Amino acid sequence: MSGSVVKISELIFSWKPQEAPLLNISFFEVERGEKVFLCGPSGSGKSTLLNLIGGVLSPVSGHVSILDENLAGLSSMKKDRLRGDRLGFIFQMFNLIPYLSVVDNVVLPCNFSELKKRKILEAGLTLEQEAERLLAHLRIDVDTVKNRPVTELSVGQQQRVATARALMGMPALIIADEPTSALDADTRNAFIDLLFHECQKSGSTVLF
Repeated sequence: MSGSVVKISELIFSWKPQEAPLLNISFFEVERGEKVFLCGPSGSGKSTLLNLIGGVLSPVSGHVSILDENLAGLSSMKKDRLRGDRLGFIFQMFNLIPYLSVVDNVVLPCNFSELKKRKILEAGLTLEQEAERLLAHLRIDVDTVKNRPVTELSVGQQQRVATARALMGMPALIIADEPTSALDADTRNAFIDLLFHECQKSGSTVLF
């Protein structure tokens, strides 16, 4: 297995066949353990690129490989398995489940991935203990909110819950779409430090 987590070559993407490409990337690579920040104006294709890397979108042409898996060669089911086992997503709109408690939202990835579940159990923790550990590390008052519906939390708290969910099971790659957009300036840098520390501990690569 190579040292790259993400490798893109000769990628072209457009929303419609006759439109000029939104993305035209000759080569892009993210090595294991790197923390890579994508910066650009609104509408430049940042979220689109993250969705291509996550296998949610497909390019018009070119190659996208994740952890030595060529996404074009995978069935929809195998893409789902790759995302479930090896990736963690922090969505721009959070995508929390409103009728679940805070802890149940964080544990959710382990319901779809035996690999993530096994990693936590082999570390000597229950899924709930790992969820609570991550929440506490992201400065959520666990005892106060853990059994509350996520709809009762502030926007900033919801974003940190979404981050804890993405970190469950030590995924190889964290894809974060504007992970600090709901945080004020005073807490943004502290949040990034916490995210990087947790990713370093688990060996996760970060693309955001």
